[in-house]
Amino acid sequence: MMNPKVIKISTLQEASKEIEEIGCDRESIPIMAPKAVARMIKLYDISSIDAIIIKQDMLSVGGDVAIPRDTYFGGKDKKVDILVIGTIKQIRELIEKLKRQYPRIQNISKELEEVLEGEL
Repeated sequence: MMNPKVIKISTLQEASKEIEEIGCDRESIPIMAPKAVARMIKLYDISSIDAIIIKQDMLSVGGDVAIPRDTYFGGKDKKVDILVIGTIKQIRELIEKLKRQYPRIQNISKELEEVLEGEL
């Protein structure tokens, strides 16, 4: 009998331990563990234009960004709070994409990287 069980994972260490315990190749643990841990990161006072770009980039790596419904109609000076939603792997991929954007978004990528790595 299969006896499926939901395993709640909140850290990379927990994910690595579970993957290792089933006898997975040790080389693959650093690849798989970041896919098992999800995070939601709130960013404050983001320009509506930047929010839309961040959302598009996050969607392209399989995650999402929750933005206020009026973001698209707010104009370039409107500031919004957003939620970046994804696995650690997806957020890291987002950070790399944002580093290739213009300076204001590059600064957002640095802050995202600091908060993500500081939290792990």
